[in-house]
Amino acid sequence: MSGPPRHKTASGLTKSEPGPLGKDNLLSVFEVGLEPVTLVASLWATAIFLDHGLSGAYLILSVIVFSVTFPGTPRLNTHWFMMMLNVFGSWLLTGGLLLFTGIFTGYLREFSPTAILVWLVLAPVAQIVAHLLLRVLAPYLVRLQGPPQRAVIVGMNEQGVALASRVGETPYSRIELYGFFDDRDLERLDASGDYRMLGRLADMPKFVRDHNIQLIYLSIPMASQPRILQVLDELKDSTASIFFVPDMFITDLIQGRTGSVCGMPVISVCETPFRGTNGVVKRASDIVLSIIILLLVSTVLLAVAALVKLTSPGPIIFKQRRYGLDGKEILVYKFRSMTVTEDGARVQQATKNDQRITPLGAFLRKTSLDELPQFINVLQGRMSIVGPRPHAVSHNEMYRKLIKGYMVRHKVKPGITGWAQVNGYRGETDTLDKMQGRIDFDLDYLRNWSLRLDLFIIFKTIRLVVGDQKAY
Repeated sequence: MSGPPRHKTASGLTKSEPGPLGKDNLLSVFEVGLEPVTLVASLWATAIFLDHGLSGAYLILSVIVFSVTFPGTPRLNTHWFMMMLNVFGSWLLTGGLLLFTGIFTGYLREFSPTAILVWLVLAPVAQIVAHLLLRVLAPYLVRLQGPPQRAVIVGMNEQGVALASRVGETPYSRIELYGFFDDRDLERLDASGDYRMLGRLADMPKFVRDHNIQLIYLSIPMASQPRILQVLDELKDSTASIFFVPDMFITDLIQGRTGSVCGMPVISVCETPFRGTNGVVKRASDIVLSIIILLLVSTVLLAVAALVKLTSPGPIIFKQRRYGLDGKEILVYKFRSMTVTEDGARVQQATKNDQRITPLGAFLRKTSLDELPQFINVLQGRMSIVGPRPHAVSHNEMYRKLIKGYMVRHKVKPGITGWAQVNGYRGETDTLDKMQGRIDFDLDYLRNWSLRLDLFIIFKTIRLVVGDQKAY
């Protein structure tokens, strides 16, 4: 099975209008702001060319227009003729309401009649032009987001086939559907469409790992709860995002919330918290805080680098392979604090009175100064300031076999500090119970993330570093 199948509309299902793309799709961001921004831009253009500038009355009207029309209606997947009719119909209501309000309040006298007439005609035309331009630019915007996300559906039933049909019919969805998994015999399946059967549920975990599947949609009846729990248990060793189709409920959700995929309702079971606006907020805060911190500690960085070079032989910066977002390997920077630079198949954790630690290294590790170069990793986009701490690759491969849900922590970028570290799990994890405790806090962070929580962790880290006796 070298690639995904072609998608066709399943016979027996009513062909419907393709649904919205989803909040994490870049095109949806443009769609939300397209009509409000276009209406304001057309109003400003009218004011500048016909009323010789933007007066206070125009600025107030701009705010009103934007407030009334935001968020804009997605029309990318609507037929162009229906899109034009919808735009004219919508503007007839919106423009009529604005005109009636202006006459009733007397505010209309603030504008010239020519400007008002021109804008009422220009506004819907500008919206149509903007929607057509977005359709031209859509393929390029999709490519900016990277390759399509690989997906599989568990359960070839009515809901599962309907979802596959929606994905196949919806342009720009960025979902590459590989096929279905189901334990039932072929004669019991809803095989009305040309969809690929990939195997039974027992075959899925290996397929997910081998083909780097990123999205898994569970279309299993709620009555099959034991089977659902078994599937979820077997998928805990992957970083794939998991969703239920349609509405189901299960405990221990990671960022559980409702959403839609190509117009089909879904509930996330295991998903990153950094989708859409949250992702922008997280990345922006990482960049701003990292730049500020690096500027503040630049003298310290130079001094530590010189001391590391002068006090022991070896490189100043120690680079070690770690697992990053989605379980992909990254290089993490640290000031070298040991006489060795281990990065092989077996890496021994630092222990108390470890002879490999240099005298300067002991001070750097105690004060966490050895971690400062990781702010460069944050600017590179490999890490975040707050998140689950990255472990050496060899440690990951060991613990993912011992602790269920271990790989879920890689749904987000690793952090310089984290929720586990400020709750007593900083430093050596010499027992399985300690690592289990760290993972429990990491998953709790994923469930409850907020910018406020990130700032709390940062301030608590600063307070704890000086008196922490667990790092060596």
